[in-house]
Amino acid sequence: MESIIIVVVSAIGYLVAYNTYGRYLSQKVFGLDAANLTPSRELSDGVDYVPTKKQVIFGHHFTSIAGTGPIVGPAIGIIWGWVPALLWIFLGSVFMGAVHDLGALVISLRHKGHTMAEITGMVMNRHLKIMFFIIVFLALLIVIAIFGLVIAVIFNMYPAAVLPVWVQIPIAIAMGRAIRGGSANLTRITALAVAAMYGGIVAGYYLPLPMPEIFGLPATGVWTILLLIYAYVASTLSVTTLLQPRDYINAWQLMVAMALLVLGVFVTAPTMVAPAFNLSPEGAPPWMPFLFITIACGAISGFHCLVSSGTTSKQIETEPDARFVGYGSMLTEGFLATIVLIACGGGLAMAYTAADGQILTGSAAFATHYGSWMASSGLASKVAAFVVGAANMIAALGVPKEFAVVLMGVFVASFAGTTLDTSTRLQRYVISELAVDLRIEALTKRHPATLLAVVTALALAFYNGAGGKGALLLWPLFGSMNQLLAGLALIVVSYWLKQQGRNYFVTLLPSLIILTFTSWALTDTLGTLYEAGNIPSLVIGSIALVLQIWLTIEGLYLMMRDRVAASLPATGG
Repeated sequence: MESIIIVVVSAIGYLVAYNTYGRYLSQKVFGLDAANLTPSRELSDGVDYVPTKKQVIFGHHFTSIAGTGPIVGPAIGIIWGWVPALLWIFLGSVFMGAVHDLGALVISLRHKGHTMAEITGMVMNRHLKIMFFIIVFLALLIVIAIFGLVIAVIFNMYPAAVLPVWVQIPIAIAMGRAIRGGSANLTRITALAVAAMYGGIVAGYYLPLPMPEIFGLPATGVWTILLLIYAYVASTLSVTTLLQPRDYINAWQLMVAMALLVLGVFVTAPTMVAPAFNLSPEGAPPWMPFLFITIACGAISGFHCLVSSGTTSKQIETEPDARFVGYGSMLTEGFLATIVLIACGGGLAMAYTAADGQILTGSAAFATHYGSWMASSGLASKVAAFVVGAANMIAALGVPKEFAVVLMGVFVASFAGTTLDTSTRLQRYVISELAVDLRIEALTKRHPATLLAVVTALALAFYNGAGGKGALLLWPLFGSMNQLLAGLALIVVSYWLKQQGRNYFVTLLPSLIILTFTSWALTDTLGTLYEAGNIPSLVIGSIALVLQIWLTIEGLYLMMRDRVAASLPATGG
């Protein structure tokens, strides 16, 4: 019964937050106005700047920010207890994550769709802009490497997910072409595309495609290379060719999956066998601060500011749409993370196959999977906990469990794919903008910049072997850098709001809280990396920590200096 109460209370809470705090931020703090000209209209070019209906851009934005973050993070964060995890997901998403996403989107709308790094230079100063660029580059480098490997691992674990994920590409291209024609009915096209997508899942169920070892490369290594080649091609196409339509149909996939999961919760009412509080699990780092950076995207994510200011701001049709797209998407992601908690804390216990083949249920099932930090911290383990738990709940609706497993595998891989697409495109923007400042003309062009983004990510993913273990070793660093970036973005938004004479405490207080947790966690992580001899991770994390401290101190100094200057009496004749 606990699981049903969690779903109902969370859903009502998010709706109330959207219509109260979300409205206050939109109208009173950011002053969204339909009369203001958006970058998509002012700079429309048919490639990156494209005015888009809010329903469609919501699909792109949500699937881009969601990825596997709100799945992997809660799936491991529950080890410290489902109550602290749930509280952080709800409070973090309402008062920090959604505020961050909306703020980044609005500030980009008011600056011709520029990225957060570029805007830092516009509203603060040039050298802080360069620092922000470097932090963003490092963060995206990790994201592209990790998400390329995430999909590779899923394909290796669930070969039946391979065909459905790749089939989505021609479906999305055909849908995008029909929409651009202008005469097609969006509802009819959507229905056909979604039906074709689920037809692909059925086909994949009957036709799994395992990847063999090729020229000595393991399956995960081969998939990582193919996925990054795909990311290169996809990120250089017009957003209307593949990015928008694929994200749009994936948004429908998400809604269907969430509907099935919510229905599964009401039908099965899984008991939350996960402990309510378990603040000292065996072998785990301290819950304070690691719970916060582990949950990551389920509560607040710096990657979202890159999506908001990188692609979404170039497609928003009117300013008021920003609340639905920016604030609403993050609340939806918080609700998804809540469902993941239930799947791992209750659904997993309905039927879990142990390593020896024994079928376990109840507390024994959860204890076996989450008995220690090492048991639950592997990437495959995180994904499996959600897939198995979700499949158990969906199977109660009459769906064969084997098919439900495929359904959830495709769901996770599809969302990781949209994040991979968007991250590569964003990295291209970052490299191009930085190249303009550094006067490196070759890297200002689309293909050289994208090639650099893909090659560096491939090198990072493979630095510890062809299986791509390098990205796995970077996973602990991802959570810290991800939220560190969010804290820095909130400082920039706070400074801009202060310049506009608006309430900047709604963004400044969350930034200080999140920067405290991330600095703490990152310092601890660097010590672990040093002991393990993980030099690439140590170097990336150390650079990020130094730049974060510098940018934070200087940003706060600028805010205080302006405040003191404004309070001084005017002089002169």
